[in-house]
Amino acid sequence: MALWKLFLVFVLQFEAVISGGPYFLYHRPGNYVILPCDNAPDTCSMVTWFYNREPSQTIQVVYHGDVKNSTQAARLSLHSDCSLCINNITTEDAGVYNCRPEGTTGQDTTVYLNILTISASPSNPDLQMNGSVTLKCSLFRLSSLPCDEISIRWVDDTGTVLLDKVRYTGRTCISLLTVKLHGDHNKRYTCQIVEENNVKMEAHYTPVFIDFRESMEQSPLSYAMWHLRIAALILMIGITILVIRYRGSKKLLEESNVRYVGDCDDATVIYENVTKSG
Repeated sequence: MALWKLFLVFVLQFEAVISGGPYFLYHRPGNYVILPCDNAPDTCSMVTWFYNREPSQTIQVVYHGDVKNSTQAARLSLHSDCSLCINNITTEDAGVYNCRPEGTTGQDTTVYLNILTISASPSNPDLQMNGSVTLKCSLFRLSSLPCDEISIRWVDDTGTVLLDKVRYTGRTCISLLTVKLHGDHNKRYTCQIVEENNVKMEAHYTPVFIDFRESMEQSPLSYAMWHLRIAALILMIGITILVIRYRGSKKLLEESNVRYVGDCDDATVIYENVTKSG
């Protein structure tokens, strides 16, 4: 029995050397990511990287150590140990990557890249008008991976679980949480990705609600600026009225004929209205 156990351990270790991974990486958009390549040869010119966004769509992103022309090319580079580096990742980078040394069989390193996003609708809810906001936690991954293998849950500031429900839409696992607006509307909510009771990644969100009356009361500067805007509007209206009156008076003077009788020092001014003929 002891000999059998020793043989089993040897086989498992041998399999780990032949096939690297699989690795499951979790990141947020904008991160810098390094995808490992196990069993890499001495020179990366013997390494090819493959990428699958969908199981049936295989893209060769690195061939014999050179980054190939693709939509990702500007953000891809190869490290000295043949690991693949992706700069400023986006949700379009989610999927599975395979590092394959040339001339080998069964030595691929498989890396699953999962990308987590969190958002709110509406993004800046009005405390007076809407009454609630919906938070959305989305995990982008290879579409063939079922969402029931993971758990997306929401927790509040106290660590209380608010929601643990996932629905599948295409290649994205989504969890929605609707928050009612109360006096504690600035509390933080956390979306967690859980696998086998281990939190793989989490993202935080604090809704920013707009209350016009509170903002006026709590910000003297905003209150003063609001009054300045009103004063400026009234001033513009007054100037407009004066300009209109001035132009009307000027027009009347231009349509009048003025005649002086007598000397300049003791003259009598006679205004004669000019009536246009025709």
